[in-house]
Amino acid sequence: MKQEFEVIKKPRLMLLNVVKDLSSEQLNHIPAGFNNNLIWNLAHLISGQQGICYTRAGVPIVVDDKYYTPYRPETKPQSFINADDIAEVKELLISTVDKMEEDYQMGIFSNYQPMTTRYGVALSNIEEAIRFVPFHDGLHTGYIMALKRVVLEEMSKLV
Repeated sequence: MKQEFEVIKKPRLMLLNVVKDLSSEQLNHIPAGFNNNLIWNLAHLISGQQGICYTRAGVPIVVDDKYYTPYRPETKPQSFINADDIAEVKELLISTVDKMEEDYQMGIFSNYQPMTTRYGVALSNIEEAIRFVPFHDGLHTGYIMALKRVVLEEMSKLV
């Protein structure tokens, strides 16, 4: 499963590079036609991984709930995310993958409860769940790339 964790981690490292020069205002900006922002999407990757892997296995999440519940499916940004929390989200993008790999090696996901995702993908065990995470991350990577382009365009007009 080593490869599966790398397939999650490498694109997340790329995303960190994509957003590294953006301000808190840019990360929090919700462009016209969108219902969320860049930082919501980054935090949603963390929340999604925790839900798909940890909660389905009956294992407590490994992040503070403020990085889980507000970023669940069907949520949207509720407030401005400050620089400290942005830094924490960026750190969690990688550390949660490392922690999940460690927890997987320890066998803590043995009680995984099967589910079918909103995309119709049946996940019957933790290995299938881990393999699903890059698909989910990939969807939001596309949103992040589009959001960044529109945010930079809209905010350049405000200057």
